[in-house]
Amino acid sequence: MSMRNSFLFTATLSTLCASGIAHAADTPAQAAARKALTDLVPQASIDAIEAAPMAGFQQVIVGSQIVYVSNDGKYILQGKLLDTLKQRDLTEARLAIDVKKKLDAVPTSRRIIFAPAGKPQYKVTVFTDIDCGYCRKLHSQIAEYNKRGIEVDYLFYPRSGLSGESYDKAMAVWCAKDRKASFTAAKAGQTPPLLKCDNPIAQDFELGNQVGVPNLGTPTIFASDGSKLGGYLDPDQMLARLKALDTPTL
Repeated sequence: MSMRNSFLFTATLSTLCASGIAHAADTPAQAAARKALTDLVPQASIDAIEAAPMAGFQQVIVGSQIVYVSNDGKYILQGKLLDTLKQRDLTEARLAIDVKKKLDAVPTSRRIIFAPAGKPQYKVTVFTDIDCGYCRKLHSQIAEYNKRGIEVDYLFYPRSGLSGESYDKAMAVWCAKDRKASFTAAKAGQTPPLLKCDNPIAQDFELGNQVGVPNLGTPTIFASDGSKLGGYLDPDQMLARLKALDTPTL
């Protein structure tokens, strides 16, 4: 198998638009990194190239992934970069910055929000599918998350894509007069009356792809700082994870 075919992120990059255009503002190291990556994966759509935290490398941000390219373009590393002294995952920390920007750009009018009665201590964004089992389990405990001071903001990510039963249910929920009530009923297994209207589901789905929601990977939960918490967490686990973000560890 060739190095090109064995490159782990090729499948993801192949869904993106080509970006082989020269960038006048590139430094020599950035230009070398750009050429190395686009030579290897011509479809790569590069969001940013910047000096990596380790000397001699550039970090190249491609959607929800980072690769590290030597300043001469000779070597490419894929994986997590860890700061052993500070015990911090530098790859995830850098990705979280871009995720936060993208999530913060989503207005409250595009979210279905379940918040505590008082001011929330924490907020999470959850990409959800109406029918997935762990998504339903999470929502069945929504009052417990709220009791722990956690606001849960939902965005739609129908796992079957932008057609099919789960998509139709998501659209029906969005188009309902009382979205929160319809959402809760659908999560409890009730089939909402089929309704059609303008909706943000396609935008949510595309955003989920941009921030790294895995295929069939609902629920996917993000903290307000852009950190990916992963899949289902019970209320106590989620609270512990959110508290732990105050002192980042590996």
